[in-house]
Amino acid sequence: MIQIDGPRRHVYINFRDAQRMQEILTSTKGQGEYRHTDGEISKVRIEAVGLGMQRVRIANLSAKVTDRVLKMALGKYGEVRDVQEETWSRAYRYPVPNGIRIAILTLVRHIPSHILVAGYGTLISYEGQSTRCYGCKETKHMYQVCPHRKRGEGIRQVVYKDFMC
Repeated sequence: MIQIDGPRRHVYINFRDAQRMQEILTSTKGQGEYRHTDGEISKVRIEAVGLGMQRVRIANLSAKVTDRVLKMALGKYGEVRDVQEETWSRAYRYPVPNGIRIAILTLVRHIPSHILVAGYGTLISYEGQSTRCYGCKETKHMYQVCPHRKRGEGIRQVVYKDFMC
């Protein structure tokens, strides 16, 4: 697949075979040439890109968990550049943290929507995140429509009985 980003002057090529991509990077030493229709030649840089810089929202994480521990947990998904607390709107007089942390990462692989951080189940969301069911862990569907989920699960049935005294 080829994708052209005109304003940034980038061309992205998605390789199915990572080994072939590595061969091209090695043989070209990261340099190439592009011949324009008028005959002009431009030097171009060739490089592998990951999933890019992402702003990742982390919810349901205890305030007891330090940013350092969070960085270690997210480190296996990419380089963590910064962790900040999200705050309520500036319409309030003082910026008050709302319990959600924002991590800036250069992703090398996708983060599941639910992960454990220091024993706490957290919710992860970011733009371009792949869909994954948190019940069966399969992709392409959400928990609400999971084919493996038992219907009526989680619904408590209350049975009232008449007692005669």
